[in-house]
Amino acid sequence: MKYNKLLGAFGEDMACSYLEKQGYRILDRNFSCKVGELDIIAMEGDTLAFIEVKCRTGLEYGHPSEAVSYSKQGKIIKAALFFMTKNKLFDYMCRFDVIEVLTNGAKECIHINLIKNAFEYSGKYGY
Repeated sequence: MKYNKLLGAFGEDMACSYLEKQGYRILDRNFSCKVGELDIIAMEGDTLAFIEVKCRTGLEYGHPSEAVSYSKQGKIIKAALFFMTKNKLFDYMCRFDVIEVLTNGAKECIHINLIKNAFEYSGKYGY
């Protein structure tokens, strides 16, 4: 497996552990459909959170959350709408979070930062 895939999987594992300690209930991981992929789908209280995980070994290229471009946000939103429709989750508030995981590159997490409401969906793909 490629290093980036391994790093991503490690970051998602660390993110799930962190979220569970914060009281989130993980519903799904790596949900994939034709329009995109969702790293983590979780409930925090009565709010459905779609969480994009970005894992890096340093800040040479900026903060990990900066890699969630406008285009990437659009794909996440479309995948989230598909997930909500497929699972009939129409009665829940939802939000889009980003979780940054910094590691030393040796399978050791050195920092986790959760950004709640990192971006919004304001209607018919008008992110």
